[in-house]
Order: sequence, then C-alpha cells, then structure tokens
Amino acid sequence: MNAPEMNAPEGAVRFALLGPVRAWRGERELNLGSPQQRAVLVALLLRRGRPVALGELLDAVWGEDLPAAAVSMLRTYVSRLRKVLESGVDTAEPERIVVSVGDGYLARVAEDALDLAVFEQRVTEAKKLRAADRVSAAAELLRTALDEWQGTPLAGVPGPLAESERARLSEERLTALEARLDADVERGRHGEVIAELLSLAGAHPLREGLCRLLMLALYRSGRQAEALEAYRRTRKTLVAELGIDPSPPLQELHDRILAADASLDSGPPARTDPSADFLSPHPAHPARPAQLPADLPTFVGRHAELDRARALLPENGSPPDTVVISAIGGMGGIGKTTLAVHWAHEIADRFPDGQLYINLHGFDPTGSVVTPEEAVRVFLDALGVPPMRIPAGLNAQAALYRSMLAERRVLVLLDNARDTDQVRPLLPGSPGCLVIVTSRNQLTGLVVGEGAHPVALDQLTPAEAHDLLARRLGMERLVAEPQATEEIIRQCARLPLALAVVAAHATAHAGFPLSAVAQELADSHGSLDAFAGGDDINTDLRAVFSWSYKALSAPAARLFRLLGLHSGPDISAPAAAGLAGLTPREAGGLLLELTRAHLLTEHFPGRYALHDLLRVYAAERVQAEETPQERDRAVERLLAWYLHTADAAYRHLTPHRRRIPLEPLPANCLPLAFTTQDEVLNWCETERPNLVSAVHQAAASGHPGVAWRLPAVLWGFFYLRSHLHDWLDAAQTGLAAARGAGDRLGEAHGLADTATALRTSDRVDEAIDHLHQALAAFEEIGDTAAGAMIVVNLGDAYLHSGRLHEAVEYLHRALDLTRALDSAWGEGIALTNLGDALQRLGHYDEALACLGEALTVLRASDNHWVAGVALDILGTVHHRLHRHEEAVGHYHQALKTHRKVGNRWAEGHTLSNLGDVQLAAGEPESARATWQRALAIFAESDHPDAEKIHERLGRLRDGTLGSGTRGTASGRSG
Repeated sequence: MNAPEMNAPEGAVRFALLGPVRAWRGERELNLGSPQQRAVLVALLLRRGRPVALGELLDAVWGEDLPAAAVSMLRTYVSRLRKVLESGVDTAEPERIVVSVGDGYLARVAEDALDLAVFEQRVTEAKKLRAADRVSAAAELLRTALDEWQGTPLAGVPGPLAESERARLSEERLTALEARLDADVERGRHGEVIAELLSLAGAHPLREGLCRLLMLALYRSGRQAEALEAYRRTRKTLVAELGIDPSPPLQELHDRILAADASLDSGPPARTDPSADFLSPHPAHPARPAQLPADLPTFVGRHAELDRARALLPENGSPPDTVVISAIGGMGGIGKTTLAVHWAHEIADRFPDGQLYINLHGFDPTGSVVTPEEAVRVFLDALGVPPMRIPAGLNAQAALYRSMLAERRVLVLLDNARDTDQVRPLLPGSPGCLVIVTSRNQLTGLVVGEGAHPVALDQLTPAEAHDLLARRLGMERLVAEPQATEEIIRQCARLPLALAVVAAHATAHAGFPLSAVAQELADSHGSLDAFAGGDDINTDLRAVFSWSYKALSAPAARLFRLLGLHSGPDISAPAAAGLAGLTPREAGGLLLELTRAHLLTEHFPGRYALHDLLRVYAAERVQAEETPQERDRAVERLLAWYLHTADAAYRHLTPHRRRIPLEPLPANCLPLAFTTQDEVLNWCETERPNLVSAVHQAAASGHPGVAWRLPAVLWGFFYLRSHLHDWLDAAQTGLAAARGAGDRLGEAHGLADTATALRTSDRVDEAIDHLHQALAAFEEIGDTAAGAMIVVNLGDAYLHSGRLHEAVEYLHRALDLTRALDSAWGEGIALTNLGDALQRLGHYDEALACLGEALTVLRASDNHWVAGVALDILGTVHHRLHRHEEAVGHYHQALKTHRKVGNRWAEGHTLSNLGDVQLAAGEPESARATWQRALAIFAESDHPDAEKIHERLGRLRDGTLGSGTRGTASGRSG
C-alpha cells in the first residue's frame, strides 16, 4: 500500500490509523517498531495534540497487567519513536513531534497529516452538504472519506485503548457507509447499491436503517416482493430475538410499498426516524437515559447566571459545534445543584439522546468520593453497555464511553465534583453534547485545559432571597411582617439551603409569627456572616441546622443523626428502618417528617439522600448524642439488614447451592423477603452501590464476618449480571477483612469468591492459585463439603485454561467427593464439566455416558441452569460423531431449558452450535437464519462472540465456510 493521499506539507510525517498503523516521511515509510511501541504512538495520536499523562499511557498499552519495568519500557518506546519520527530531517533543529509535557507527552501532528482526521473532516463536510440538499456532492465526499480506510483500524496494535477505539472507529466507518448508501439511493443509484446493501443487511440484521435502504432500493428497482421479504426478515429477527416490532416509520414504509405508493418511486427515502441527525451512528433502539433529578418547583432568581449559561448554546436550537462545558462553582449550600438541575430541565429537549446525571460526592464527609472509574461505569451501564463488555482500566472505559456518545446529543450533569481529575474522564469527545459541572472548587484546570465556561454563584440578592421565602411561605405572610422577614434573610446570610430549612420550619408551624421564627433563629448563635466568607461547616450554618433539628420530634431527630452512620450514596426506607431498629411503618412517618423539614431529600420514590453539609451535621450529632455502644448497634443492624436481605435474594437466584452460615439477626432488624426472581434482580441492581459500600464499611468498622459474607451471598447476582469490577472489589475486600481478623473460614470463602470473580474475568491462572489456597484452608478447618466444591471449581478452571488432562483429574476427584457427600449440586456440575473435557479430548463414548448421567442428576435436583449446558454439550458430541439429527434434537432441548431459566447468553451459544450442525447437514439457509438469531442475542448484550458469528455469516455469504465448524459449550463453576 502506498502512503495515503493527504495535504500535509512536503517532508512532514503522515500517519495512518484506519488500517495497520503506519507512518511516512515523503514516500519513505518509517519503521514504527514493536506492537507496544505502536500502541504508545496510537495513544498520542488519538489525543489529537493534547497531553497524555504517563499513567494514561501505561493503561493504554498494558491495562492492569503492567510488567515490572513498565515505566522504563514506556520511556524507551517514546525515545525510539522520537528517533524514528525525527530522522531524515536536514535541519539543525529537527521537528519535534513527540514532546514532554509534565509527567506525560503529546504528539504535535497537523490535522491533514492524520488519515483519521481527514476522514472525520470529510464526513463533517458531507453532513453540511447533505443539509444543503447537495446530495451528489455529499455522496462523493463520503466515498472519498471511506477511501481512507485500508482495513481494520489500528490493526495489530495491542492494549485496552486500541481494543475500545477499534470498536468505535469501525462503527464510525459503518455509519459513514450507511450515509453514503442513503445518498446514493436518494440520487437514483438504487440499482447499483442493492448487492452492497444485501451484504450489509445480512451482516447487521438489527440495523433498521440498512433494512430501510434495502427495501427502498429493491422497490425502486421493480423488486417489490423482495422488498417486502426484506421487511419480513427484519421483523422476524426483531420479534424473535428482542421481543419488539420494527419502528413505526419502518412499518409505514412497508405499508407504502405494499400499497405500491407512487411517491416512493423518486425523491428522498423515508427515514426510520425523521428527527434523527444525519450520520447518526446508533442502532434503531439505543438506550436513552433520563437521569436528571426533579426540578425544584420553588426555584427563583439567578437570572444573571441563567442568562450566562443560556448564552453558551446556539440561539437557533441547533446542537453546539463543540463539547460545551459549564462549570458552576460556589460554596456549599449556595444552590449550585439547584441551578444546574433547573437549567438542565429547561434545555433537556435540545438533547434528544438523553441526560446523564451523577453525584460525584466530591466533598462527602464519609470519604465516599466517587472515583472516575466508578462514575464512567455508571454511565456505561445507563447507556446500555453490558457489564461484561466494560473493559479494565480507566482509559479504556473512558474511550468506550466517548465512543458511545459519538455523534449523539447528550446532556451530562456532573454534580459536586472535587477536582478536574475526577471530571476529565467523564467528558464526551464529540460535538453536540453539553456538560454541566458543579463544584465548591474553581476547577481552574477544567477552564484552562478543556475550555470550560465558569459560572460563579454568590449569595442570593436580597430580592431573590425574599422571592424564595415568598414561594415557600406565601407573600401575605411576608408582607404582614416585613421586618421579621428581613431579619430571617439576614440571619440566613441569603444562602438558599439555610433559607429552605428555615422556611420548612416556618411552614410546619404556620401559627408562629415570623418574628418568633426570627427570634428563635437569633437565639441559636447569631448570623451566618462567617460562613459567607468560607466553606467550613464549623461556622454558624450549624445554627440553622440545629434550630431546625431541635424542632423535630425526638424519634425523627434520632433517625436523622443515625443516618450520619450510613456510608452509601442513598438509603431506602426499609434500610433506614433497619438502621434505626424500627418497623417500616414507623420509619416511613419519620422520613416524611425529615423531608418536610428539608433535612432529607426523597430523590426517588422510597429512596432518600442527605445534602453533604447535612450529612456532616448528622455525623456530628450522632457522635455527640449517641453512645459508642448505640452507634455500634446501629451500624450492626444496618449491615445485618443488608446481609440478610441479600441472603433472601440469594435463595431465589441459586436455590440449590449450599447456604452461607449467617450470624443471628440483631433485635428489631427486619430484612426484606422476595417472591420472584425479577424482584430479586431489581433490588440487587438498585442497591448495588450500597451493598459494595456496606462491604467496605463492614471491613472498616470491625465487622469482618459481614465483609466476607456479603460478597458470598451476592455470588448469584454478580455471576448472572457480570458486574465484574464490583464483584472483584467486594470479594477482595472481604478476603482482606477475614485475613486481618484471623478468620480462617472467612478467608477460605473469600478466596473462593475472589477466584470465581477472577475466572469470570478470564484471569484463569490467578483463579487457579486462589482456588488452591482456598482448598488448603477448607481442608485445614475440616469443611469437606466446601472443599469438594473447590475441587469442582478447579476442574472448571483447568478446563477453561485448556489444561484438559488436569481438568479430568480434578473432576474425577470432585465426583468422588460430591458423591460421598450426597451433593447433587456439585455432582451435576462435575459430571457436566467432565463430559465437556472428555469430548474435547475426543473420548466421545465416555463423554456421552458422563453427560447422560449428569442430566439424570441435574433434573432430579431441578438444576435447569446446568442441565441446559449439559444438553448443549451432548449436541456437540453428536455433531462431532456426524449424528446430525440427534445433535439438532439435543440443541433444541437445550434452547428450551435455557429459555426456562432466562439464560440468554447460553441460548446464544446453543444457537451458534445449532447453526454449525445445520451447515454440516447441508442446510446453509437454516444455518444462516439460526446464526442471525444468535447474532441478535449476542448483539443485545455486546457479547464478544458476536464477532465470531458475524465472521461465519460473512464466510457463508462468500462461500468460503466449510461444513466442519463445530462449537463447544462452556462449563460451569459452583
């Protein structure tokens, strides 16, 4: 391949990322060195002239698997890159492309010297041409843009960053290709693009935009029946695999084709979504988060600040040309969040792809600051990224996040940020988005480095403070006592939070004259002038809180201060009842009293949160007014509530798995009960941040038994939903707590749980090491039943590592142990995995006998989850023996069993294997249809096997796929 056509100055270095990573000076190609060295260059080039910190580069190249001398190796790569890129320049001072900045580096490369930048610029220009109805010009410019591509982007480059960016760039190419095809159909070239559209629609069966173009191109070519058949194929796939019908516009196009609508013969094609932006890269049914907190109905004032904020967006309602960042700063209690939420609701309709919100707890007195890794995972979850597809390392996660927001118009509200470093990974990388950040700090780095627009908040003006009180108390009451009103405003130093608390108290005591309210406030230590000049809670804002706090009933005051002991981001009403040792009904009444006093916020029905300053005050009160014994009892009740409720959930997810021994419930602690698996999963998902926080709180507060038991009883939830980061974090924290307490039983369980999390994360060697340690621990304490399950899991781990003979050895040993213990759960899993190992070794008769026995045990113990896997492996054995009819029968039984328990991933694997045997039986069209169903399932969860199915479909279409493809099924750990 020759150097790409770019307009860089003669002699300048030109770079290619849209294929193998390459560079040229003039016509001479440069040797960029090893794959890791190229990964460093890619990280610098993708930042487009902005610095990349040393830690970010390490993460980009190696992720969490850093070699011992990583920093030294990275600096060597940079040094070599400099020599290569600066060689051959006949000047006294050679051009510096890679330069040091702080502890990192940046690459100085002109936009027209990078093929990715040229591609993106041409796509942007094509978008403008299309908007101006210059369709032919847009199509030709898109064609030249796509000519920049020379294969898989970043081909051969390792590391988490390259992996996530490859997916993003491939999606950008597909989006541009779809846009070019759209323009070609519109300008009458429908006959020329049918073959290309058939290929693309087959490879991407869930992409309704391609189906729309194919239908229209076929219809305009006089192939009405084929156009209708294309619709039927898409509808069948959507209904069967996703449970949805095609979108209304696609249905309308179908109806118009059915009626032979003459208006379809020419003119622009009817879009799947008339309001969608040109070149939208997203599937027909993307996640559209709507996470903004409720707007405050009593919002007043801030006219000048709102005007400055509104001026940041185009007046005509069009999306911004860049990522707009507004940094709202000010002291605690000044109303930053209230203003940000109000403005966000005002402009939300300008961001049709959704609104993301997170409280970063930058100044949380408990130290529960949300890390950038935690925040970006929350956003990826909201954007529909399955947990198992979230990569390791902040850089890779942030890159995936930016990819998800590419070409989308999303509003992102980052509340209560501590500093710029906490915010920067959460910034989108594409124009059209708005980011609103609130912080008590000035975030100077965000203003200087990212071009953020600062909006500083001060106290309310006297008129605004008066309006706030009037909204809450009524104008008549203020007019009747103007002097008292002014005194209240003065005492509250015109702080919105203080005024809201005082107004709530005055509303609750409507018979009190405002003069009495003002006097009562004055008696509690005077004005807030000191607070107005700083951000220290040890000021007279405490006077406002204490005054409202003292007006509470004694039970409500106790609950308020006990909430200062809770470490999670929010708390449910039942958990609050557990914390205080109350019935849910008693707690509900007290929570209502606290919300009416503005000392607590109900941010979602039944879920409550404290403002940071109020959390500080609650923590002060609980330390001052409760004995150490009562504080310990409250924490013990709360942690026990979480543990026993999670155990009740565990019984629904893994009903036949061995129970974890729990300590007795404290008095007056009533955990939840569940009736359905859906209830369990919803509760676990909602409480996940609190549950992980509870593990850490238990470890830190002298409750190691809870710290290791909570991850153990959450095993089924973590396994099913694959929240791998939280799983590993909780398991390792529990393991450390058990070791610190010398609890050998807890250490053994912690090792086992950590091993399962590691194995599920494909860190199999580490998992095997932990399992051997766990086995030694269980043998030491004499727990033979638990030891037997560790042997089962060792067999599973060796099976997944490809060490089949060792897997067989451990699984035979596991069978002897589980049978001696009469453990049907363990015996069924061991037999299933042993059957899989034997069939992989080619011992088919032994595998059939083993799997038949496994099914007998699994069905007798109602273990449908593993029974589905056993049936799938049986199908694979029969496939390898060329018994196609028997294989198909077992695969269909497996599918029925998977669907019974809702195991979608296993269903996708079995469909993949069923397609293999259909192809081997000489039924390529059946195989194609089955693989498309498998692809739809894997696509809905972004499963890595989607790429394998896509490749098979492509090879089947090209006639290069033989009939010897045979699948395998995964084993199961216990």
